[in-house]
Amino acid sequence: MKAYMQQLEFQLIGEYVELNQLLKLVGVCDSGGAGKALVAQGVVAVDGQVELRKTCKVRAGSVVTLGDVRIVVQA
Repeated sequence: MKAYMQQLEFQLIGEYVELNQLLKLVGVCDSGGAGKALVAQGVVAVDGQVELRKTCKVRAGSVVTLGDVRIVVQA
């Protein structure tokens, strides 16, 4: 298991959150547009798989990683 420098938890409201919005909401980037740019660069993974869909639906139980940041999505 890789050691992450920062673990964030996101409390999901509703069924899912779009990946670019999640990155904005947890403070990894300043805007949804910046989140889309990060996803387009191929540096964001959802549940261990690189995700290139900017508005991928992230649901409870998913783990999003970006560099040394790990985001756990909770119901």
